[in-house]
Amino acid sequence: MGQMITLSDAELIALMDDLESDRVERKESWAGDAPEKGRQAVCAFANDLPDHNKPGVLFVGVRDDGSPSNISVTDELLLTLADIKTDGNTLPPPTTIVQKRVLKGADVAVVLVQPADAPPVKYRGRTWIRIGPRRGIATAQDERILNERRRHRDLPFDIQPVTTATMADLDRVVFEEYLLNAVAPDILQANDRTFEQRLAACRMISGVDDLRPTILGLLVLGKRPTDWLPGAYIQFLRIRGTELSHPIIDEEAIGGTLGQLLRRIDDKLSAHNRHEIEISSGPLEKRTSNYPMVALQQLIRNAVLHRTYENTNSPIRMYWFDDRIEIFNPGGLFGLVTKGNFGKPGFTDYRNPHLADAMRVLGFVQHFGVGIQTARSALAANGNPPPEFEIEPNAFLCKIGRQP
Repeated sequence: MGQMITLSDAELIALMDDLESDRVERKESWAGDAPEKGRQAVCAFANDLPDHNKPGVLFVGVRDDGSPSNISVTDELLLTLADIKTDGNTLPPPTTIVQKRVLKGADVAVVLVQPADAPPVKYRGRTWIRIGPRRGIATAQDERILNERRRHRDLPFDIQPVTTATMADLDRVVFEEYLLNAVAPDILQANDRTFEQRLAACRMISGVDDLRPTILGLLVLGKRPTDWLPGAYIQFLRIRGTELSHPIIDEEAIGGTLGQLLRRIDDKLSAHNRHEIEISSGPLEKRTSNYPMVALQQLIRNAVLHRTYENTNSPIRMYWFDDRIEIFNPGGLFGLVTKGNFGKPGFTDYRNPHLADAMRVLGFVQHFGVGIQTARSALAANGNPPPEFEIEPNAFLCKIGRQP
């Protein structure tokens, strides 16, 4: 991703007054249809079809004529605007800066939207673009332009092409099922895009004139993902005891497409998670388990999402001991996440941003940036100790203690 671009007060005021600009969306308040149209505008700014290479601006508290509406810009409003990035409806998540600024003597909420490095960006399955001062849904030709532009930028590893792979290595049936969740029904029914165009729009291949599958394509649709990414599986061990030297009673290399892998590890966790029924403490029976399933799901999915697939053949390792579970994944913290802010609200970054998109499409992520918090809360509610994290430059270990 390129350098984050901010704008001065003078630049923002000039955009407020430019009624024909395709880089501006003005909202008098954040009520009525403003949240929906504002999100569409953020998607369009991220796609930057005119290729401005400058941020688009969503103003909240500005009338259509460019004058301030003098609303109260509260912390709650700013948090709501920041949530546009992480609510899982705009994929891949846009890069935004949310600010409270004083412009023309009034408080205004400002959302700066950086052009995406890897368009097209979709909001609720639709690719929104700006056509002058109006919003619209991209045509097949528009998406082709966005796909071509993507290939000329420094791409994240998860959408780089795999030179020796071909489209024959992708499962078309799996992709047709994926499309049902990835693309809005009305867009899908229009059926004005070829199979190759749809693969390219979902970043499963490099482009319609470069049919090489991407890393993402092989992870999500690959017939045999480990042929190309040897570490793309979960090594599961159930150990009878508390040390690696103790007897192994279950062992499996859990792989497949992204969806298959995550469903199979869910089944494995359910099979080993012991449930107990307590009936002595009251008139109703109470069911408890050694580990809350939601916490285990959040932590293993977090590992799949944030691990590195580059320059390593190491799998994710999940070792289930009698007194704890350990999850190891290759790759340390990434981007703006540090040991100091890890797991705190608002601090999230993505080594594999398009894999995050795919996990959201498949239903394994509902809201970005809350997995660790959700796991901590579920463990506490179940009576488990807090999870422990050991963070190294190139590896990450999570330890989850059994309920006493």
